[in-house]
Amino acid sequence: MKLENKFTALQLALINNQATLYTCACPVHISMQITNLRKLFDYQNTCMDMPAESDVHIKVHQRIAEVTKQAHQLMEQCLDEILDMEGWDRTSLEMPVGFRTRVEKSTES
Repeated sequence: MKLENKFTALQLALINNQATLYTCACPVHISMQITNLRKLFDYQNTCMDMPAESDVHIKVHQRIAEVTKQAHQLMEQCLDEILDMEGWDRTSLEMPVGFRTRVEKSTES
């Protein structure tokens, strides 16, 4: 089973990096969940490649992989829509200027 990615690992890292610079982290939380879903999906595929203890063993890992794939697709679509709604630069994946509140400013008060 293969997972189709709308965003590369590098693109997700660029989005995640914005959280270290600015206080708006909603897209970052989605990005982190996508990364975790990819890890879960890869883990399930690894389990399916190992010798099966039983048919149930294979079915359990297949089901987890199927649901993870669906969740991954939904979360990637969500991230894609959020980036469009907020007006992120799709080339650099930088947060739009209007959303940028530097972390230093939020901690000065």
